Amino acid sequence: MSWFESFILGLVQGLTEFLPISSSAHLRLTAAFAGWHDPGAAFTAITQIGTETAVLIYFRKDIGRIISAWFRSLTDKQMRRDHDAQMGWLVIVGSIPIGVLGVTLKDQIEGPFRDLRLIATTLIVMGIVLGIADRLAARDETGGRHRAPRHRKTLQELNARDGLIYGLCQAMALIPGVSRSGATISGGLLMGYNREAAARYSFLLAVPAVLASGAYELKDASEGHVSWGPTIFATLIAFVVGYAVIAWFMKFITTKSFMPFVIYRILLGIVLIVLVAGGFLDPEAGDVGH
Repeated sequence: MSWFESFILGLVQGLTEFLPISSSAHLRLTAAFAGWHDPGAAFTAITQIGTETAVLIYFRKDIGRIISAWFRSLTDKQMRRDHDAQMGWLVIVGSIPIGVLGVTLKDQIEGPFRDLRLIATTLIVMGIVLGIADRLAARDETGGRHRAPRHRKTLQELNARDGLIYGLCQAMALIPGVSRSGATISGGLLMGYNREAAARYSFLLAVPAVLASGAYELKDASEGHVSWGPTIFATLIAFVVGYAVIAWFMKFITTKSFMPFVIYRILLGIVLIVLVAGGFLDPEAGDVGH
């Protein structure tokens, strides 16, 4: 991997990690369209450490409160009713599905799941799901001619069942094209949470899963065509760009619809299917060994 490739891929990672369009799919597609080798699941997982570091800094006050309250709740029974302490447990519960499936499906994640036909399908299907969830949320928030706006849940109302469902949604993002934020935000909206709550918990839930995945994959960084220097450089680029995207996205979702992302996902998936079906793009283009 050249330094130029690592710069572009780090930029793509930072731009797409927090948007509901799938960073892993865009890293895969960038390499395929440019004629580069697939950077691989290990490279993707490690560069995500950069974007998750941006999350740690951006949400440092929330994360600090949650960690402090959670540790105190281990010895103080009164603290177990504290919302921040409960959030700590909910993040742990929500991280279990992706942890179990990530280890169980490791070979599939690094192989068959990176087929461009599957990526195109997940882009379209999850785009439709996000669109439905967004319209339902918009209907509740604005009401209609014959009905008043309906209450959407906040993070104060998050419980263990919903936390586990969030976790199952996050685990779907092991397939490139699904999108970690897209799946968890869609799940949150469909469960009745407001946009800000769905996005905030999505970001918090991703922290342990992504950091653990990146640490697990560190040992693979020097295998094949991926080397330490370019990988670290891409991770730094992803951190800087990712922080800016978080700040923008958290403001965007308070007043805007997710429909631009829905349309983009569906159009990209259709274009990808056409290119593969027409023989213009190999479904395994850029894959190591091809």
